Amino acid sequence: MDQSLVKRLFTQTFIWLVFQGALVFAGAGTLAWAAAWLWLLEWAVLGTWIGLWLARTDPGLLAERLAPFAQRGQAGWDRIFMMAVAVCWCAWLVFMGIDAMRFRWSHVPFWLGVCGALGIFIGLYATRAVFAANRYAAPVVKIQRERGHTVTDSGPYAYVRHPMYAFAIPLLAGTPLMLGSWWGLACVPFMVAGIGWRAVREERALAAELPGYSAYLERVKYRFVPGVW
Repeated sequence: MDQSLVKRLFTQTFIWLVFQGALVFAGAGTLAWAAAWLWLLEWAVLGTWIGLWLARTDPGLLAERLAPFAQRGQAGWDRIFMMAVAVCWCAWLVFMGIDAMRFRWSHVPFWLGVCGALGIFIGLYATRAVFAANRYAAPVVKIQRERGHTVTDSGPYAYVRHPMYAFAIPLLAGTPLMLGSWWGLACVPFMVAGIGWRAVREERALAAELPGYSAYLERVKYRFVPGVW
């Protein structure tokens, strides 16, 4: 196992958790928010688990996952999209803190909070299957020629074209439920629509530049959910 890569994993995970915590607690105006601490803990445990598994099984993919969201070879439109995602994600976390704790506009039942935690677990756990099937699952849209980029059609990719996006849906829905924010949940359909837009643009880029991807589009008809879309 590459120790320098593992060090990067722990360092970036710690920085990410501290930053996310700062956002949600700043919105809440208090540190006395058990749900937010549990949300951070769930992300820390599952994220570290997946990262260490990748460090052992596919360090090249882990290095890609730890790379910046703006990279050489990345489509220009995707750079703009990723910057917009970063801004919206940060604003979303602050907003949910304001909603759930500072002004307490929302009152989400405890059992739905548990369902939210389960949704996050399912989304993150299932992502491991994506990484196991697709060693080119970078966070940005680009052709990884230096890594011998090829089409992936096994595992979850045999059923939908974008399983990682599909698994992001329960994660996105689970976060506001766990944090207790109905207004945060109301934002999720717009976030899913944004992911869908990116999926369509990504398919166009891959069909144009990645040999065999057009044939894959013909074989696998659905993007997120079989029989739906």
